[in-house]
This record gives sequence, C-alpha cells and structure tokens, in this order.
Amino acid sequence: MADAKNSNPDNFKGWLYKWTNYIKGYQRRWFVLSNGLLSYYRTQAEMAHTCRGTINLAGAYIDTEDSCNFVISSGAQTFHLKASSEVERQRWVTALELAKAKAIRMMEAASDDEDEVAPAEPDKNDIQNTLRMLNSKLEDLTTCNDLIAKHGAALQRSLSELELIQDAAEASSKIKAVNERATLFRITSNAMINACADYLDLAQTQGRKWQRALQHEREQRIRLEETIELLAKQHNTLERACRGNLTGDNKGNSTSGANEDYSDDDNEFFDAIDESPSFTTTVQLPPSHIKGHRRTDSGASVTSIASSEGAGPKYDDLSSTDDEMSTDRPEQGSVITVKTQGPLPRSGSDHSNLSDASSKDSSKSSQSSSPVQRKGRKRRKKIMEKPNMSLNLWSIMKNCIGKELSKIPMPVNFNEPISMLQRLTEDFEYSEILDRAAQCEDSCEQLAYVSAFTVSSYANTTNRTGKPFNPLLGETYECDRTDDLGWRSIAEQVSHHPPAASLYCESKEWECWQEFTMTSKFRGKYLLIIPQGIAHLKFKKSGNHYTWRKVTSTVHNIIVGKLWVDQSGEMDIYNHRNKDNCHLKYTAYSYFSRDIPRKVTGVVTDVAGTAKYVVSGTWDKKMEAAKILHGGERPSSGGKDKQQIYQTGPPKLMWHRNYPPPGSELMYGMTEMAITLNEIEEGVAPTDSRVRPDQRHMENGLWNEANQVKVQLEEKQRARRRKREADAAAAQQAGKVYEGHKASWFEKKQDPYTKMMIHMYNGKYFECKEQQDWTKCPDIFTT
Repeated sequence: MADAKNSNPDNFKGWLYKWTNYIKGYQRRWFVLSNGLLSYYRTQAEMAHTCRGTINLAGAYIDTEDSCNFVISSGAQTFHLKASSEVERQRWVTALELAKAKAIRMMEAASDDEDEVAPAEPDKNDIQNTLRMLNSKLEDLTTCNDLIAKHGAALQRSLSELELIQDAAEASSKIKAVNERATLFRITSNAMINACADYLDLAQTQGRKWQRALQHEREQRIRLEETIELLAKQHNTLERACRGNLTGDNKGNSTSGANEDYSDDDNEFFDAIDESPSFTTTVQLPPSHIKGHRRTDSGASVTSIASSEGAGPKYDDLSSTDDEMSTDRPEQGSVITVKTQGPLPRSGSDHSNLSDASSKDSSKSSQSSSPVQRKGRKRRKKIMEKPNMSLNLWSIMKNCIGKELSKIPMPVNFNEPISMLQRLTEDFEYSEILDRAAQCEDSCEQLAYVSAFTVSSYANTTNRTGKPFNPLLGETYECDRTDDLGWRSIAEQVSHHPPAASLYCESKEWECWQEFTMTSKFRGKYLLIIPQGIAHLKFKKSGNHYTWRKVTSTVHNIIVGKLWVDQSGEMDIYNHRNKDNCHLKYTAYSYFSRDIPRKVTGVVTDVAGTAKYVVSGTWDKKMEAAKILHGGERPSSGGKDKQQIYQTGPPKLMWHRNYPPPGSELMYGMTEMAITLNEIEEGVAPTDSRVRPDQRHMENGLWNEANQVKVQLEEKQRARRRKREADAAAAQQAGKVYEGHKASWFEKKQDPYTKMMIHMYNGKYFECKEQQDWTKCPDIFTT
C-alpha cells in the first residue's frame, strides 16, 4: 500500500481498505482529506467526476479498534477502515483529529463572523417588532403555565381518588382516566419546554444583537472623544504659535517659547483629571520623557506611569498591542492609552495648578518603592551567539566506557550558560507585580497579584529548553538590582545529595525566600520535574505572609523530536495571617483539547471560603483578575455535581509577558534579564556563579574547554565529598558528632509555618561584601 501523502496535513491523501460487505469484505479505496471533509473514491482517476462518499469531520466520531483498524462515524454514515500498518493508521488518525479540530474552529469562527457583522443603527420598527415577539412568547409561557397547573391538579386528584378505590372494576376505569390526564400533562409540559426554548433563543439572539450595537456606540463615542481631544490640542498649539508670531520676538525667544508651549501643552493634558467621568485618552510623550526609562511589555514608559499615579489616572487597562510602535521608533516618543478621570484639555489659565499637581505626583512617586522610578547602571543587551556545534554521541559514549553511571560527565551541549541559582533568581524578573501588590489595601486583591507573580516565573520556559548548570556545593549567586528594580537577592547551593538550593530576596516593601528541591521521573518520552520546596513571600507593611509550592514541569520529546516544556498541576497560595487562599489550576497541554493552550485558572477566597476574585490567563502570555460581584451554583453536565458560576466586574491586567529581544534564539532563547545574570561584576564572592570557569567558557563559545573544566570541577567536588565521608566515619568511631557541610550564608532552622527544617538566610552576606570579607567561602572553582 502506498504511504499517505502527508506533506500538507490539510490535504491528506492515500490508500486505505474500507469495509464494504460480508461478501467482499475490505476493499482498497483512495481517500482524500481536505477542508475538514473525508472523501473516498475507487481509484485516483475518479476524483475528477465521481465521489463515493463524504463525511464532515466537524461532527464526526473517530475511534481506533486495534493496531490497524479505525472507525469514523457521523451518525448518518460510518466508515470502517483498515491501514496497512500501525504507523500508517496512526498517521491517518492524527491527521483526522487535527482536521476535525480545525473544522470545528472554522465552523465556530464562521458563526462568530455572522454574529459580528458591523451593526447598523437599530431601527425603531425592529425594536418594536422584537418587543412584540417577546411579549407574544411570554404570553405563550403564561398560557402553558396555567395549563400545566390545571392538568397537574387534575392528575393529582385522579391519583388521590385511585388510592381510595378498592373495587377492581372501578379501579380499571380510574386508571384509564389517570393515563389520559397524565398524557395531557406531558403534552402541556412539552409545550412549555418548547415555548421556553423559543423565548430563550429569541432573547439571546436579540441580546447579542443589542450588545453589539451598544459596543459599536461605545467605540464610536471613544473615537469621537479622541478626535475632539486631538482637535483641542491642535487648536491650542495653533493659537500659541499665532500668538508667538504676533509678538515679533526674536528667533531665540521664539524657539524658547515654542519649547515652553510644548511642555505646557503636555502638562495641561496630564492635569485634566479632577472633575468629569472617565474616558479613554491617548498621551504623546516627547523623546525627553523616554530617554533612559525602562519600559513595560506594552511599550509604556513606566517612569511616567508611576509619576502620574497620585493624580488619579488608572493604568490597569494599559494596551498590550503597542510594542512595535513604541520600541521601533523611540526618537518619535511613545503612545500610552490610559483611563483618566477628567475633562478635555482646557485653556492656559490652569497651568499653575497643573504644575503643582505634577510636582505633587512626582514627590509621591519618588517615595514609592516601585522599581519603575529608578535608573540603574547600563547592563549588557546581548551575549555571544550560540556556536553551531553538532553533538557527537560517539564521543560521549566513548567517554562513558568503564565509568560508573554517577561519574559520567554530561557535555555542556545540553546546557545554557547560567546556573540553577541564576534560574531561580530569574523568578523575580516581574518583581513590579509584587511592588503593585504591596500597595493594595485589600488582601484578596493583593493575593490576586501574588498569584500572577507565581505564574510569571514560567513564562520563559516556552522557548528555553537548555539545562542550567548544576551548582557545586557551596556555590552562590548574588543579584543586586536595587538601583533599577529595587531588590537584591542571594542564593546558595546548601546540599548536594539531595540537591537543594536556598534563596533570599528583599526589597523595601517585601521579602521572599525558599529552599528549592525537586524529584524527577523519566517516563521514556518525557521527563517529569516535581518541585518539593516551599516558597515564602512576606509584605512588610501589612504582615501578609504567603506560601506556595511550584507545579510539575514536563519536558517532552526527550528521545526524538524538538524539546518543549509544559506546566501542569494545582497550586494553593495561602495567606497565613488571615487565611485567604488562592487555588490555581494549570491545565496540561493537549493537541486535541479545545481549551486555550497553557491555560491557568483560579479563584481567590477569604477565610470564610467566599470567592472574591477570579484569576485567569495563560502562563506564557498574561494573567488577569476580575472581582466577583455575585456567585451561585448550577448543575454540571452530568447532573450530579454542582459547578460554581460567578458574575464578575471587568477584568484587570495583573501581568503581561516581556518577550525576548530580537535574535534571542541565537542566544539560548534568553530574555533581557537572563542575558544580564552572568554579566561580570566586581566585588562578588569568589563562589559566585559568574566566576565559575566552565560556565564562563561556554558563554564565550569555548565549548571544548568548558567540557574539560567541567569534568575537573566535578571530580574535585567528588574528592571533597569522599573526604567528608571519611571524616564522618572517623568521627563516628571516635563517638563524636560530625556536622558535615555547613552553608556560608544560610542556617538550618525549623520553618515556623510549615514545621519543616529548611535553610534560612542569616543576614550576613551583604555585610561581608561591604568589608570584602570572604573567609567563609570555600575554594570550589580552582582546578
């Protein structure tokens, strides 16, 4: 049998055997899968004129019977098919499932397109006709309700009379009457059900139509407001220019006046805050406002955002679609879409008030701990591109001959040039979420922000499949970003068997710590990574203390194919101060699921178990939270269990991913922050990951040297371990207690919340750094 032609999954062709009847059995037929339709012909030549049968996969059922047989049924038609081999059958089943999913999406998109036609202005007659139809349906429902009540009462009376009858002959006639009245009741009930369905269908159809019309009117109003605002600014600018020309000032004074007008115009715009309802405004910032400022993923200047918060604008609805406009042409300024509460720009009589308001806002923002007000030192934007070096499996196998499994060195070809300690520190890339959370008065809203922060740590795993370097025992990593992000951290490898790393991070508003351990399970095609440690987060102002455990990571295509990572499982974020809780569910990725890939959903509840916020999104893009206004229950599809349903307010953006810079695929898929992690810094501890020679060689493209040094460092670590084991044996013989390895910057204590023994920061690292006192540090990098 010829193989299926599968160069294009949307147009799949090939020979299959189709069951015809018990006399002829399976017959060879030519099948064509195209545009969600599966058709078959006796020969390829028949494709031009005769189709023997077609099934629309959008509503089809696909089932595999054994290694070669499978069935496709749409209710009206059923194809019993057989492939020449199991591999051939799997190709067809995969193609059919993909085509089915695509057909369903196309069908839904088509229905959505029909619904989303631009609404015309609602005609008065149409509205009256719709109301008349709804009233008519409502009258039908009332009539059916009266009939049901009437027939139900009659049926109840007949049943009561039947219970009192003892004569068999009389009972027979009464049973007949009961059956007649039961039939009438059933007919009336069916009529009621149909009338309810008609009313619901009409109400939903018209509701969607009116909702689209209302949305259209809102968009028209917003466009009109933006146009009026733009005209007002242009009029103001022209008026000032005309005024300047009439004064007859010299060229220098004219230039100065123009600059002042431009600045005043911006100030006037930001001052329109205090009096009228909210509307959408668009702010044009001059280049001087942008230079040197860090940017959010939406392209907005976060320094300008922070400085305006005190005046009242709400930045929860920052647009996330302006990336190209704001980053590709920085010399032209940046566009921010914000929700403000204020009137359109007014004349120049209010400039003094504007300046006062701006200065007050600036003073407020300068006192805030948000990292967006800081300017840090210039950090590198790229690293050396990854060398295009093939992996020689024979050389690896040759090095493994005669060695124990635990001593087989893994080449750096599988790694990325940062350590696991640095990957843990990378969790704080979106620390601004915690800065915003620290300002929340509502603990449930703060918990919603914390949940978004826990999700953000997984964003970079979509395109980062390189394995970080395993830290050596005693290896540390310090990351001091107080100058730009407002936090600093220290991490240390505190145990080697089992591997464990401890991390502590602090800012003015919060502190976070964890001891990270994990277990792994190899399942042939994929590798499960199950984190064991518990992360802690404490806000200094409110005292809210949160703990959570990370979910399971799955690395797919370990043996064959392109590596990709998925996150799945459930996470509970618990507030130990007031018992608030957030339960998050990470949905495992599936090719055939209709759910959004990489979906995360959750609910924030208070101590009484009352739901307060719904959080939703994806761990690779963004997370949103919506406040719950009303809640209730409804039966599930099975009819037994109950599902919670919530009425919420508008969603609020909690977190949005910062995508890697251009060319990141040549730099191990790293983000801008990851690129800075291994940048050389002066004054760090001699055990810092930046000083590790094999990791540095790999970053510099010297992979052969990196492999050699890596083997030497690992052998040196094994020698130190053998020495500790010998010392422990000698101490045991002498009846003494052997403490073993003792971490330099962390002490083993009992966690007061989890009652587990963990390594907690002793608070001495940064003091020793100021004095450059590294006597506690072991010599681990000298080869």
